[in-house]
Amino acid sequence: MRRLREYLFVRHRHNWVLLLRFGLVGVSGVFVNMLTLIVVKRLGPPFDQAIVGVPGTEFNVRWYHVYSTIAFLVANLWNFQLNRSWTFRSDHHAPWWREYWPFLTVGLLGQVVGLGLLTLLMHPDSALALPTSLLDDSTGLRTRLYWAQLIVIAVVTPLSFVLNKLWTFAAVRTHHPDLADPVHADEMLAEVDDEPVPGATVGSSSDALPIGGVEPGGDRGSDR
Repeated sequence: MRRLREYLFVRHRHNWVLLLRFGLVGVSGVFVNMLTLIVVKRLGPPFDQAIVGVPGTEFNVRWYHVYSTIAFLVANLWNFQLNRSWTFRSDHHAPWWREYWPFLTVGLLGQVVGLGLLTLLMHPDSALALPTSLLDDSTGLRTRLYWAQLIVIAVVTPLSFVLNKLWTFAAVRTHHPDLADPVHADEMLAEVDDEPVPGATVGSSSDALPIGGVEPGGDRGSDR
């Protein structure tokens, strides 16, 4: 149990710090996402109105899909800039676009998953449909789209963190491991600590020679 705690909270403490920072950035991104969603919803057509049918299915692309995607793009850019400069601190180690396109790609993958979940939450015939008796769209707090978007964000964010850490900001860990992921540095130091020092006596502390390498009462000729 002790080794497990050490593994999780000591050797990987930097990952927990990264996760905390990523989470704080994500929280700010939620506000940006929701604010953008509210604005575009108020400016555009009714969010449940169909735009075009999906061939071979009974589903339609609706305005809430468009609104959700616009909100995602704005929040994605916001999150990237904060993660680049604060969470992973890679702004001085990799070109902006070189990191943004994989970050955007990861986000788009998450958005595709999110749009599928959003459809299930919004479609009245879905088993996951939000209850219209409670969320009847009469007020902001009772708007189905807002709650559905929050659920999508909560589901997609952990996946985004893992993919972004493993891929988007990989250039930093590859070229600057001491700055990007101190965990590896800690592990290297731990390995060095476990190795015997050249010339040192191997054995218990009682077998070791005192400072100077002379046993008590021994010849100190070189010290005279």
